[in-house]
Amino acid sequence: MTNEADSGEPDWETPLSLTTTPALLIHALMGTASAVHTGWSSCVDESLALSNVVAMDDSAGNYVRLVEQEFVEDGKPEEVWHDWTLEVRIGAVLTTGHWQLEASAHPSDWDWNAREARRAFERGCVLIGRRVRETIAVEEPERADPIPRASRH
Repeated sequence: MTNEADSGEPDWETPLSLTTTPALLIHALMGTASAVHTGWSSCVDESLALSNVVAMDDSAGNYVRLVEQEFVEDGKPEEVWHDWTLEVRIGAVLTTGHWQLEASAHPSDWDWNAREARRAFERGCVLIGRRVRETIAVEEPERADPIPRASRH
């Protein structure tokens, strides 16, 4: 059905709607996560957060958030875990995915988990009309002991 008053194409600001569920979000965004769940409130302990990136839909209060945190397993203080948490809030429902590994894991495992969580965040931001750009950061090496200076004999 066309309206003769309509000229050309729909306006770019035409509201679109679709139906999605937490199960669909988990399937589309969090398929590689080590754990997923839904809830009404965040499971992130803000005091443990190492980084926090949020994309907001200001008009509706929806958001997509990627939080990196480290925590110690209860009763096992020697086990430190690193966790990348993706939260997608649409309305009152919070859908959450976790990419977790032990802090002592191999660097390639760290890279894989970080990359998967970032990709999920990038895809999730599309839901609220945001794009994600990567930046470059320089990490300084941590040295426990000073490096001895070379000497001539």
